[in-house]
Parts: sequence; C-alpha cells; structure tokens
Amino acid sequence: NQTAINEFILLGFSYGLQVQTLLYLVFLVTYMLTITENAIIIFVVKRNHHLQKPMYYFLGNLSFLEIWYVSVTLPRLLFGFWSQSMTISFSSCMTQLYFFISLMCTECVLLAVMAYDRYLAVCHPLRYPAIMTHKLCFQLSILSWAGGFSISLVKVSFISRLTFCGPQVINHFFCDISPVLNLSCTDMSLAETVDFALALVILLVPLLIIVFSYCCILSAILCMPSAQGRRKAFSTCTSHFTVVIIFFSATLFMYARPRRIHPFNLNKIVSVFYAVFTPALNPLIYCLRNKEVKEILRK
Repeated sequence: NQTAINEFILLGFSYGLQVQTLLYLVFLVTYMLTITENAIIIFVVKRNHHLQKPMYYFLGNLSFLEIWYVSVTLPRLLFGFWSQSMTISFSSCMTQLYFFISLMCTECVLLAVMAYDRYLAVCHPLRYPAIMTHKLCFQLSILSWAGGFSISLVKVSFISRLTFCGPQVINHFFCDISPVLNLSCTDMSLAETVDFALALVILLVPLLIIVFSYCCILSAILCMPSAQGRRKAFSTCTSHFTVVIIFFSATLFMYARPRRIHPFNLNKIVSVFYAVFTPALNPLIYCLRNKEVKEILRK
C-alpha cells in the first residue's frame, strides 16, 4: 500500500561546505546583478524619451519578466543552502512550477513579438510607424503574457491531478516538470502527452515566426545598396538574435523531448544556465550591442 505525500524534498546542490559557500555567493551575486541590470533597463526606457519606441517597449517587458523569472526560483535556492530542511509543500511546488513555466512561455512569445517588430522595422521601414502603434504594442504584450500564463495553467492543471506516493525527493533545485512527473505513482501518460504537445506549440510556433522574420530580414539587408545601411540594420537585430539563440537552444533541449530520457544531473546544469545565468546575461547583451542604450547610460 502507498500513501499519497503532500510535500517534497528538493536536493538542490548537495556538496561540501566550501562548495556550498561558493555556490551560494555565485547565485547571490547573480541574483542581485540580474535584478539591478533589469531594473536599470526598465528605468532608462521609462524615463528617456529617446527610447519611447516599440523595440524598447518590448525590451522593458522582457526586463520586467526576467526579474520575476529569477525570483521564482533563486530566493528559495539561496535559503536552502543554509536551511536544515529543503522541504516544499505540494501546493507551493505546483505554484512555483506554474509561475516558472508561465514566465518561460511568456518569454517565448515575447521574443517572437520582438522578432516581428524587427521584421517590420527592416523590411517595411516607411510603414513601420503606422503599423507598430502604441495600441498594437500594448496588444502584443498582453497577448504574450496571457498566452504564456494560459498555456501553463493547462499544463500544471494536468500535473497537479496526479498522485505522488514517494519517494518524495526531487533531484533538482526547484520544481520543474520532468523531476516532478517522474515522482508520480499513477498513470501519467495523459499529463505527459499534454505537456509535451503544449511545449512543442509554445516553443515551435514562436520559433517559426522568429526564423521566418529573420529570413526576411536577412534577404532585405542583403538587398540594401549601401554598406552603412546594412551595418545599421544588422546592429538593430544582433542583440535580439543572440538572446533568441541562447534561450531557445536551452529550452528546446529541456522541454521539447520526452520526460523520461532526461539525466537529472544534466537537467540541473542546463537549468542553472537558462534559469539563473541567462536573465543576467540578457541585459548585458542588449546594452553592449545597442549604441542608443550605451550612450544614454554613459550620460
């Protein structure tokens, strides 16, 4: 006989004291850096009239998302380094899972929206101001957030209906889909199928939009007569394209394949990369590759 459990134990990073201390400092600095960087971008975009453009409006949305993205997982991880027990209740685990997946799905759609914005700016520069209005920008941002949180609600609702009987140990530093699903003691084929299908939709549809947009952008840039015009067009797209490559390479590796084939230690390593370090890198990528932002920050 098996008894349903109502809490889990997060293993996190179980190493010696010296390694734990080093990891704690690395994650603490990364968390503080991520919050500071993204808050600065939001403040600069909000306060400077030169940046009141659709591209920076979406960048502000992305920075706001990144702040919450790291705040879903890192505070509990930092607390767990010095806590005697890393238990998390079932409801807290499902809540963390819901918000983490929601923010990830939102970022997928938001990156596709930003690619569409760059497509209009490069391929239809004369019509761009008339098409990409403040109203459309607001509608696209709402679509990104509503789409991400709605799809995640369906995914987590199927997972939360499963019965978990033990072992209650999650070999991860937060409640992610793969390690949680593998603790279920009931048939999880429906939940796994729904999750896998929705993961493909939320990852591949935005990715196809991004690929199509950049194919059109590349074609338009190659047809430009002046080298200076080509360089300027490339410079407006390279930072976003870099962020897209980093984000989608990690998320496709993690979520667009069956759950049971994941080695859990590899899960943790890849998860640290896209859940901890990527949100800290994104503001640096946008600032270092963007002359307008660099100039305003310098002033």
